[in-house]
Amino acid sequence: MRERIIDGLPDDYQRLLQNYAKDVKSAYGERLEGLIIYGSAVRGEFLPGRSNLNMLLLFTGYDAALLKAYAPIHKRWSKEQVVVPLFLTEQELLLSSSIFPLEFLEIQEHHRVLGGRDPFVGFHVQTGRLKDQVVQGLTGHILRVRQRFAEGGGSNDAVTILLPLSITSTIPLLRGLQRIAGRAVLSQSDAVIADVAAYLKIDLQGFHDALMLKRGQITPGPGEIPRLFDRYLQAAGSLAEAVATW
Repeated sequence: MRERIIDGLPDDYQRLLQNYAKDVKSAYGERLEGLIIYGSAVRGEFLPGRSNLNMLLLFTGYDAALLKAYAPIHKRWSKEQVVVPLFLTEQELLLSSSIFPLEFLEIQEHHRVLGGRDPFVGFHVQTGRLKDQVVQGLTGHILRVRQRFAEGGGSNDAVTILLPLSITSTIPLLRGLQRIAGRAVLSQSDAVIADVAAYLKIDLQGFHDALMLKRGQITPGPGEIPRLFDRYLQAAGSLAEAVATW
């Protein structure tokens, strides 16, 4: 096997990324300025068979033909957990990062270059909107959880799908709280939950339960799933209440 791309990632995924990068470079040639992977695979929390592989493609410009050229790549690699990438120019990267500072801080801090150049070298994310984005995201979190629960009819199967998805989108917001509070920004999700719980003096056990469910570390029975969801609701409600005072 060729050199490792990401330390800690299983060998079969190292090969997968090498072959994916080869396909992308073949499809776009010199039009491709940068190919970046970010997220759990880089942060050391990738779960084979559960986590997605997140990509960012940097171009000098794009049109319908360029976007359409990705279709056969998606057809091949979507079954391997590679989601459709972000398609950006450098100018759009600058603009987008000022509008969505939390997302781009996350990418900047945990990414690897699979091809081309690294647009995040010397890059500065404008954080003027960071607090508003985090507070809005955490306040809206509990509303979305209630909606999705009702949409799924409250079934146990729906809950076991909902909670891993929900905690996945919530962890970056918790790291956003750490940033706003001037605390160390932790990479491991369980440590993030524990740190925010201690800082705000609230019980976030429901978040920890959802994280263990996502990782496959617990397999709650039919009678426990409703109680697990209630603990998650309690944690989300306590967090929303604490954040509302900011």
